[in-house]
Amino acid sequence: MPNPIDTQDQRRIELEALKVYADPRMKATIEDRRTHWLEHAQPSPGQRRAFDTHYEEVVFGAILWTLNSDPERPAVLTISRIPHKIGDVQIPGTRWGIDNPDSVYRTIPISGAERYVIRGKVHHPRLTENYFTLWNAHMGTVDVLDGKSLVLDKDDNFEIFVDSDEKGDRANHVKSSPEAVEFYIRDVVTDWANERINDLSIERLGGAPLKPERTFDQKVEAAQALVIKNVDNTMRWNRQALDKPANMFDFLIDRDTDGALRNQVYIMGHFNLQDDEGLLIDVDLGGAAYFIAPITNLWGTTNNIVTENGSLNLTQMKRDSDGAVRLLVSRKDPGIWNWLDTNDMQDGIMTLRWAEFETGRPNANLKATGRLIKLAEIEKEMPKSVKVSAAERKTQLQTRAKSYLWRISE
Repeated sequence: MPNPIDTQDQRRIELEALKVYADPRMKATIEDRRTHWLEHAQPSPGQRRAFDTHYEEVVFGAILWTLNSDPERPAVLTISRIPHKIGDVQIPGTRWGIDNPDSVYRTIPISGAERYVIRGKVHHPRLTENYFTLWNAHMGTVDVLDGKSLVLDKDDNFEIFVDSDEKGDRANHVKSSPEAVEFYIRDVVTDWANERINDLSIERLGGAPLKPERTFDQKVEAAQALVIKNVDNTMRWNRQALDKPANMFDFLIDRDTDGALRNQVYIMGHFNLQDDEGLLIDVDLGGAAYFIAPITNLWGTTNNIVTENGSLNLTQMKRDSDGAVRLLVSRKDPGIWNWLDTNDMQDGIMTLRWAEFETGRPNANLKATGRLIKLAEIEKEMPKSVKVSAAERKTQLQTRAKSYLWRISE
């Protein structure tokens, strides 16, 4: 099956982003924010190593995003990708914004004054979670269409009409408004090996564009501004977790602002561990069919999610023998299946996500409880967890990597 991410528009915009990235004005902003961020964050050694690896992704993600912001020339653009290649050309990653490793995030710029049609095709098995969220300029939700409610033709194709009119007799519709500026589309892949995201395209209805395309200088200026904004936003989001006590989860994110998804529950926290410690997390699903626990660094990106367990979802986890969901965060391999690998970071941020509630809302039991334990006491503290040998861990991680890599295939 072709990779639905690897489109001509995707390649065109990624290659253009390299030109903006190389511009001297852009480089000056990158260096200025590098100094600014490190001075303000005062990172631990592990977080400093993560900065060296992931700051480029924060920058390149901002550049890429701004290049697809013309509502008269909209494209479907995938953001939050890991580093990959187009032919022999190396493309930096674009993860940022406390990304979910299960999600393929795509953006489409629109104007509330225009009319559009999004065309697509779903694949089988169907995605557990798929939302078309229409945002205002502040990442606030204007309207949401749940992919499960899409009306399909006999070949699993669909059309979504986007305008400020009422739905009428149209099968699929998202109601726009004057403040609408962008679609933020999440296709959540829980079975990495077998699920594939929807094919998508966008058409603006109406005549030729009325405004000229932006100049290269204007594109550089927009990218510089978004890098500055995204660094500031990341520091602000981090404070929501870091101002709370370490190794516990009690901060519920507002789901209608800051880019959060209305149909999910997010609980945020942070950890700080010694080498001989682990953070044991007991999870109550609260009726959710979907749950993921990802580790994020201070720079707003996940770490090694391909060849390490930088995140685990319900499909990737193994329930304890009593049916409970328990995870262990640690720097060293504790020898249990549900290990969340900190990627050699002593400290980090976690944004746990629950979604797809049978009744539409979580029940009162939804929660996550964190508790520090000594790794030497795993048998006593986690007697019902699935244990793994070194060979079994190797197989687990090889299977994980193989299941992810279609997302960057050409």
